[in-house]
Amino acid sequence: MNEEMKRTYKPFKDWREKSKQIEYTEPTPLLAPDGTLLAKGWARKNIFEYNRDYVKKGIISRKEWDFYTIFDDEMQILVSFANINIGGYVAAKLVNLKTGEVICDSVQYFLGANKHVSHSIPDVPSRFRDKIGKTEFDFNTKENERTLFYKGAFKGKPVEVEAVMEIPEGLESITTVFPFDEDKTKYFMTTKQLCMPCGGKFKFGDYVYEFSKDKAFCSLDWGRVNTVHEMVWYWGSGSQYITDEKGKKHLFGFEITWAIGNESNATETCIFYDGKIHKIGAVDVKKFPKGRFLEPWEFISEDGRFNMTMKPTLDNHLDVDFKVGRMNCHQVYGNWHGNVILDDGTKLEIKDLFTFCEYVENRW
Repeated sequence: MNEEMKRTYKPFKDWREKSKQIEYTEPTPLLAPDGTLLAKGWARKNIFEYNRDYVKKGIISRKEWDFYTIFDDEMQILVSFANINIGGYVAAKLVNLKTGEVICDSVQYFLGANKHVSHSIPDVPSRFRDKIGKTEFDFNTKENERTLFYKGAFKGKPVEVEAVMEIPEGLESITTVFPFDEDKTKYFMTTKQLCMPCGGKFKFGDYVYEFSKDKAFCSLDWGRVNTVHEMVWYWGSGSQYITDEKGKKHLFGFEITWAIGNESNATETCIFYDGKIHKIGAVDVKKFPKGRFLEPWEFISEDGRFNMTMKPTLDNHLDVDFKVGRMNCHQVYGNWHGNVILDDGTKLEIKDLFTFCEYVENRW
């Protein structure tokens, strides 16, 4: 384990007590006017009131993103917007999950902290549409559906993405706020919303990939953070239909993220079942995966309610060195199986769930 990991990662076996899992149920300011973090915990929808003017500014410590991931068992589609204070980008990417080939990677960059700003709220109706250079995009959230539109270019060819996803009635999301012990103005707030069946098209020149709601799901990763310079994290999530013993279909999903900041007040770990969150304790892998990313990953939770194994099929590895910053990401896809336990004690057997867990070393 390298020196960076030693500073930021707390192995499962070294946790002295279970995280408190403090849940917020009423609207709560995220920051004081001087940038001090006021809230530390989790919620079933985003009720943390974010004022970007209160964020204590560093060169690139304030980061804001709206990140949509759509995938079936063949392709991954990423549609995203990010503002990292000095500038940002909007992008659409298509990756073959069988081979790792990046078919299309359309990106439009911009400079400036305030010219292009997403004021979207992640889990209620809102709309964010803009034009950056020659690239247009529209992220539109309604009561029961989301639509994504992107129009840009890659290698001189036009790129267009259209996606429509269902928002099942009563679908919850998980929002978490983690502090960093080094600085009371540093924090990590994200909202994750899964289990959204999604259909649409990705067009790149003459190439067209169509995805359908019966096999493809979209997840939203919405973040508003003010981070320390160096971080390490794990992140895994997945969605699928499962059938009960009576033949009824249910929407199932999970969200597991750990190693970011101080997790003593909450962890970003939960099960989604028919739209509702079942909060579970902290999750870890039994064996540190570095150097063995394509070997099976065994997951455990501190409360015994998440017992899954991933058999990897692809290590989608990205290592980008900006000199002043670096991201080394192993996004590992594979087939998951095992069991999870709901709040009422019901055990769900999970089979053939194709999704990912990533390990990231980040310095920027």
